[in-house]
Parts: sequence; C-alpha cells; structure tokens
Amino acid sequence: MNAILSVVGKDTVGILAAVAEKCSCHKANVNDVKQTIIDNYFAMFMIINIDNLNIEFNDFVDEMTELGKAKNLEIHCMHEDIFNLMHKI
Repeated sequence: MNAILSVVGKDTVGILAAVAEKCSCHKANVNDVKQTIIDNYFAMFMIINIDNLNIEFNDFVDEMTELGKAKNLEIHCMHEDIFNLMHKI
C-alpha cells in the first residue's frame, strides 16, 4: 500500500532531507518525489510505500504533521485508497 504525502511552505535548506529521514525512521519507502520552488515557496509530493511501517499509520500521519509544525510547513499524509476515492469521477 502507498500513501500520498504533500509538503508546502517557505523554501529553506533541508526540507526534503527532513521529510525523507522521518520516512526512513519508520520504514516508509519513498517511491517517487516531485518538487518545485515557486517564488520562494517549496512544494513537494511524495508517493511512499507504507507496507513496512514500524508504527501505526495514524501515528505516522501525526508525526509528519508535527514535523511540519516544527519546520513551519504544511505536511499532509493520506492513504492512497482515500486519495483515489476522493478523486474518482
């Protein structure tokens, strides 16, 4: 199973590294990353595999949200199934 992770905020050094490290700590594998910087704003989407998470998914979501708060970013993580249902016509 996968999850979709989005990150938005003012661009600073180390955003990608901090998010990837948190994923690695919990055995979430980053499958794909797209990022851009628009007029000093950082935007990133990740598709992460969560099959081997070493914590509950909801706890992982909470930790990513807290990481965002600590870094002055908006970080949202959503299970792929929910994401797909939200975008189904």
